[in-house]
Amino acid sequence: MPVSLIVGASGATGRFLQPRLLAAGHEVVALSRRPRDSADARLRWLCGDLHATMPPLPALDAIFSLGPLDAFARWFAQAPIAGTPRVIAFGSMSVESKRDSADIAERQLAERLRQAERELVGAAERRGCRWTLYRPTLIYGAGVDRSLTPIARFAARWHVVPRLAGAHGLRQPVHAEDLAEACVAALTNPRTYERIYALGGGERLAFATMIERVRASLPTLVVPLPVPLAAARIAASLVRSKRHAALERLTTDLIADHAAAMADFGWRPRTFHPDASAWIAAD
Repeated sequence: MPVSLIVGASGATGRFLQPRLLAAGHEVVALSRRPRDSADARLRWLCGDLHATMPPLPALDAIFSLGPLDAFARWFAQAPIAGTPRVIAFGSMSVESKRDSADIAERQLAERLRQAERELVGAAERRGCRWTLYRPTLIYGAGVDRSLTPIARFAARWHVVPRLAGAHGLRQPVHAEDLAEACVAALTNPRTYERIYALGGGERLAFATMIERVRASLPTLVVPLPVPLAAARIAASLVRSKRHAALERLTTDLIADHAAAMADFGWRPRTFHPDASAWIAAD
């Protein structure tokens, strides 16, 4: 029985990946910062932190890194891991979309992501491990993301959601379950070895349209509140809001060309038509 480690197992993609690996006959070792229980003997939770103390690990056939790439890359470069496990790790499309941002913090993030990719690839090659890197766009679908779920919960609580006129920048939200499927699809596929893939959702839509679909997914009455984008930018500038750069990006396309993933492992993500369950965490 193959043994797979999931780093970031309690995150959005990890919640969908666990049952898929179990169904494929894997023993799953799931890393968490707090103790967790499992009703399945083949799913073992370990308490650990990549930034601090990690527990002893069994011999591994595969490692899935679904959390911050820089922390994983640093740990993987020096971790006492036996053998040559298959490595599938997630970075972010921010490595490209924020590379030339007007905000210095975002440019620094893009550079950290790129450096983490280099570090991981170098460590995997030194260990003789087959590796694949994914760069997903905006992830949703498990109620734990920090992008669309907070908007949905705000709207559900206050029964209002901003409608930003002029927010025509394209977005390509990708469901966490589709990303979990991509992990399984690439696991033993030689075409994916030593490759970096951009992964976006099955539909490109304007930011304003994306938010309207979030509103439509909610079971309660939520009223769109028109807000001119220009006014929002001015307000953010006056208070020196950290969200000013985010507002500037509302007219910029943040999308992914995932043709290579479609050709190599059959990537066919769903379009963006969420329901209310997308904003509810399972635990």
